[in-house]
Amino acid sequence: MNKRLRLFFLFFLLLFLQVFMLNNILLFGSINPYLYIVFVILYPVKENKFYLLFFSFLLGLFVDFFSDTVGVHAFSITFIAYIRLFFIKVYFRKLELDYPFFKLQSESFGKKFNFVVTLTLIHHFLLFLLANFSFFNFSTVLSNTFFSSIFTLVLYFIGTAIFNENE
Repeated sequence: MNKRLRLFFLFFLLLFLQVFMLNNILLFGSINPYLYIVFVILYPVKENKFYLLFFSFLLGLFVDFFSDTVGVHAFSITFIAYIRLFFIKVYFRKLELDYPFFKLQSESFGKKFNFVVTLTLIHHFLLFLLANFSFFNFSTVLSNTFFSSIFTLVLYFIGTAIFNENE
């Protein structure tokens, strides 16, 4: 399948999953998976960074629109899209020359795990911090970040195990 078509399909699949299914899951009143960040994680490194930022912002904006939030998803996902290359350099020891040949699937599980966990925690922390917009509920922000991150990561790793089994 064409890479651009695959990204287009991934964009709308994640948007549909998040808006119509995952936003309706609310464990213990505050734990919600945010699987739409997989778009940033799986976006090819060799593609133009502007398109990653644009489509990440657009995805977050659509999630905000359907969730009745005021830009917290758009900011959070755009932020992790912006800092993603830094963590690719840190965890995978890749230089700009390596980007055309970099594939996340070919890296070791430990490096992938650290990369995905870091981006997920940053996204969720920003999301809940902006949603509460107060330091008085900082313990709530931290607990929601922790538990929602675990829920998101479990779904992500189950999904990658299922879909990578076929390849």
